[in-house]
Amino acid sequence: MALVILRCVFAMLAITLGFQLLQTDALAGDRAWLPWLGFLGVLLVAGGVLVADMFVRKKQLGTITAFYFGLIIGLFLTYVLQIALTPIMPTEPKWLADWLLLAMATVVCYTCVSVLLQTQDDFRFIIPYVEFVKEIKGLKPYVLDTSVVIDGRIADVVETRVIDNQLIMPQFVIAELQAIADSSDRLRRSRGRRGLDILNRLRSDAKVDLQVFDRELPEFSGQPVDQKLVLLAKHLDGKVVTNDYNLNKVAKLHDVGVINLNELSNALKPIFLPGESLEVRIIKMGEAAGQGVGYLEDGTMVVIEGGRDYVNQTIVADVTSVLQTSAGRMVFGKFETETSGENSRG
Repeated sequence: MALVILRCVFAMLAITLGFQLLQTDALAGDRAWLPWLGFLGVLLVAGGVLVADMFVRKKQLGTITAFYFGLIIGLFLTYVLQIALTPIMPTEPKWLADWLLLAMATVVCYTCVSVLLQTQDDFRFIIPYVEFVKEIKGLKPYVLDTSVVIDGRIADVVETRVIDNQLIMPQFVIAELQAIADSSDRLRRSRGRRGLDILNRLRSDAKVDLQVFDRELPEFSGQPVDQKLVLLAKHLDGKVVTNDYNLNKVAKLHDVGVINLNELSNALKPIFLPGESLEVRIIKMGEAAGQGVGYLEDGTMVVIEGGRDYVNQTIVADVTSVLQTSAGRMVFGKFETETSGENSRG
């Protein structure tokens, strides 16, 4: 409601200014159309501002702040330069002096705004005893690795809204995905294309804050992709999201937080206690005599004693033990009875 009121007040002020221009005799003179031109110009500018404000819904505070600070600093520097260059600045004709001043102001303001927009993440504005600095509260950004994007599960995890953190996609990772997608090897090519599809899926979700980091930090020079990921996460005070075991170790050596989707997947698998019953479909024979092997919906491997004769059947078994390995969790059980309606073999 406050935003609607603000827009209405802005529109009313613009209309009032336009009517003031219509009633200004000094602008008219022999050209009666000039006040009307000014009136229409004010309305068009005001309408353009309102339309732009309504269509650009997601505004970045850092970008807006960098723009305003850059404009203020640019105008101040223009004023200082004007005073410094007064002895050599032409004063006649007056229109030339005005145009030179306007050109100088435009160049200086553009340069200041451009510099602040490109360095807004490192921007610090300090006054004695007061420091205005970009502060990350609560949630820290997650830097995505190539492996986790190709894997694809990150999109499913994000769509559950369990993760509200900002996702950072480095430009050098996108370049690596493009190189994989252009590979002559069919399997690598399909993996690269799936990674790009996952990125587009995340980008198209309005509730996902995905930012592409396209800056080249000085410490990136000559470093491999994994090292760049760790350095970027350290620079942003964030965490690396990966499935790569080696990258996991490297990040921990640099005291950078890591989220491993494989570990997350294992942590979310159901816990079975000895004596509990579970229903599983036997899909193949086990290595030991009498054993049958099946898998739960989450991919957990289940080894059933006495299940060898029930391949391609669903049976109910009692859990005897659970083994946690580096590859995941394995459940061992003992056959109890067949599930009704699932007795047919083959």
